[in-house]
Amino acid sequence: MDPVQITIVIISFGLTILLVVLGIQVWYILKEMKFSLQKINKMLDDMGKMTGTVSDSMAGVAGLVSGLKAGLSLFGKFRHKEADHD
Repeated sequence: MDPVQITIVIISFGLTILLVVLGIQVWYILKEMKFSLQKINKMLDDMGKMTGTVSDSMAGVAGLVSGLKAGLSLFGKFRHKEADHD
């Protein structure tokens, strides 16, 4: 074989091995990205549940405050009626 042909064969094998190793590395990187995106998705789902729970709690507190205002205004009206009768 000619020295040029031997050089081309060696370079071809080297490039083939390099591309195979590079392909394996890209596969691992994509696998890691998939795992990271799944974790991010789970975090966002949990955050959505948490904000829903907080908003429900705030709505409950707002209802409680509204009920207390109505009760206090009712007592205030009774006090004014008693003051009018005296």
